[in-house]
Formats: sequence, C-alpha cells, structure tokens
Amino acid sequence: MRKKPRKFLWLIIVLAIVSFFIDLPKNFLPLSSPQINLKIGGFSFQRDLNLKKGLDLAGGTQIVFEADMSQIGKDDRDQALEATKNNIERRVNFFGVTEPVIQTSRSGENYRLIVELPGIQAIDEAIDLIGKTAQLEFREQKEATPTAEFLPTGLTGADLARSQVNFDPNTGQPVVSLEFNGEGKGKFAEISSRNVGRIVGIFLDEQPVSLPIIEEPITTGNAIIKGNFALAEAKKLSIQLNAGALPVPIKIIEQRNIGATLGNESVQKSIRAGIIGLLMVAGFMWAYYGKLGLLANFALIIYSLLTLALYKLLPITLTLPGVAGFLLSVGMAVDSNILIFERMKEEIRWGQSRNAAMELAFGRAWDSIRDANVCTLITCFILFNPFNWNFLNTSGLVRGFAVTLGLGIFISLFTGVVVTRTFLRNFYSKGEEK
Repeated sequence: MRKKPRKFLWLIIVLAIVSFFIDLPKNFLPLSSPQINLKIGGFSFQRDLNLKKGLDLAGGTQIVFEADMSQIGKDDRDQALEATKNNIERRVNFFGVTEPVIQTSRSGENYRLIVELPGIQAIDEAIDLIGKTAQLEFREQKEATPTAEFLPTGLTGADLARSQVNFDPNTGQPVVSLEFNGEGKGKFAEISSRNVGRIVGIFLDEQPVSLPIIEEPITTGNAIIKGNFALAEAKKLSIQLNAGALPVPIKIIEQRNIGATLGNESVQKSIRAGIIGLLMVAGFMWAYYGKLGLLANFALIIYSLLTLALYKLLPITLTLPGVAGFLLSVGMAVDSNILIFERMKEEIRWGQSRNAAMELAFGRAWDSIRDANVCTLITCFILFNPFNWNFLNTSGLVRGFAVTLGLGIFISLFTGVVVTRTFLRNFYSKGEEK
C-alpha cells in the first residue's frame, strides 16, 4: 500500500523542483534558463520564461479609437467593428508589441476600440500604424512560377462588396465567398480570364492572406475560395477580407500613458502583500492543526511554485487585478485542507483509527470541496466572459482577475487533495498499522 503513495511523492518532488527553476528570475542562477526550446519529432515548444506584465504593471499606453460607421449599413456595423479589431490586432502583433490587449466597446451609436500596448516606446509610430484604414488588394503574378513577383491589378477592397462563409453543397466543406460590386465585377472578370491556372494573391496591408488559383474565368462577380478550410480558418479569412472591404476610418479620442514607476511600485507592494498573506495562512494552519497544518503548508508552497510556473509557461499576462486574484486563491488553496482535517477529527471522535479517519475524510469531504470550487469557477467564467456577451463585463483587467483566480482554483484542487493526501499517507500515518 506504500508503493503508490511513494510514486506520487516522487512525482510531486520532481514537479516542485522543475517549477522552482522555472520560477527563478532570469539569469538568477547558471541553471535557470531564460527560455525553453523543446523539439520532439514534429512537435516543438518554445517559450521564454519572463513573467508577462500587463499595462498597469509594465507601463505603456492605452489608446481609445472611435470607428466612423457613417458609410456602413446598420446590419453590417458589428461585423465591421470586429473586422477592424482583427485588423488592428494583426498590425499590433506585426509591430512587435508584447501581449497587447484589444477590445471592442459599443454604447448606443458609438463604436470604439480600446488598444493597450504594454511597454511600448515608439508611441507615435504605433499610432500611425494602427490608425490606417485597411488596404486590401488583389495581385497577379508576373510569371507562372512559385517565386514570381506579385503585381497590383487595380482591384482593391473598394471593389469588394462583402465576404462571408458558406458551405460547399457537394462536400459540405466551408468555403469563403466573395461578392464584388458593379465596378469590381468587370475588373475581376478581366483578371480571372487572363490568369486561369495561375495564382491571384489577396493582400491585406502588403501581407498575403490567401493565394488562391483561378480555375476558370469568373464573370458573375461572385467567387468562391476553396482550400479544405476548417470552419475557424474560413471565418478568419472572411473577417480579414471584410477588414479591407469595409472602409472603417478610426480616430483617436483618448490616449493615456502609464509610467513604469507606478508599475514597479505596484509590483513591490503586491509581492510584499503576497509574502505576508502566505506567512499568515501558514502560521494559522501550523498553530491550529499542528503536524497536519505543517504538511498542508508544504502543499501550499508547492501550490505557489506550480502557479508561478504556469503563469510563465502558458503565458499569463499579469495585471494588478490578476495579482489580487492570485492572492485570493492563496487563502482558498487551504480551504479543502480545512474541510478534510475537520472531517478527520469527526471520524476519530466516532471511533475510527487515524488512518481510516484520514481515508474516509478525503472521500466524504470531496462533495463539499467540489461544490465550493465549482461555484467559484462559475463566477470566474462569468467575469472572463469568453463569448464576449455585451451584457457582461468585457474589461481586460477584470478578465485578468478571473483567469488567475480560476487557474488558482484548479491548481488548489490538485495540491489540496492529491499533494496533501500523498504527504499524509507518507508522513502523518507512517508507522501505524493498517
């Protein structure tokens, strides 16, 4: 009966050691690596081990844009705003900003985009890049070779009425349909006629988004892009095309700079609060539960190591509310231990042996542990609002709180049940007869 707990114990020790070295600050020790590069067969995993900080901790710029929807029909405005958001996100990523946050906001007839750029220095250059209206172009190859240069055809996003996702009636596969306006219909008929069997590239802001081959002349003004798309891929391509087809000018209505000094001060105070909180929780558990509490404290240390390691590996962009979510989850990490320990006391009072009481306590306390944590996870889901429902929160800071709290709940279930149980089986009940 000892073999399995021993295996779990060694697994926990290995996890704790690996997490410890991941958690070390960059270049703190020769053994601490600033990044991970793994290649196993066709699988590769690359991740730098720097802790990602949000705008409020790293400093940076928040820019609020307002989209001009005067030329867009009411039925197309939500799609146009989403297309513009995706276009801006692509531009920001191309600019090299680390962990940007881009959100849409609608209030009455006002359509806005909120762009947060942590750690950005060249602010004016970034604004110029982000604020341009998307430029969609159709280009043909100079020669029929894979490496041939693509030349402009004069067919642009202004000639494209709309793009949408449909399904091929013969195969059921998602396809992307293009509908050209009156002038675009004639242009595309001419282009497709002289490029049968050749590629006509679709470029957005000088970057290719699709390189379809023309199979036959298209004179109806309606084209289909096929390519064995997954549904998500087809939707993404359609949004990119609409970003260039829908002329949505945007203008800055607010710009706010956040200095790194404020971020450093917040980090220092948060670290101090975290240390104090850990010490107070650990002190209470040891003072009240003795050896049981001491073992729970070791599980709490492993909880902290695993949590910080996952923040770096996933990675999680840490904001000040996110830090608050982590600190809240520290206290919740011992909730399951308290329920189990109190149940153990009851079982012992009812005449059970110490080992029997321990095993029964874990089984009978599980319902309460599960229900309490499921309720918290439901709250995290609502706060995170993954489906972007307009009647719920869409703030990036609140979502940061929800992510760190939710992740903390999952890790606390592991450390509070699996880790603590393994410690008790190996150390607390050692020597007692089964």
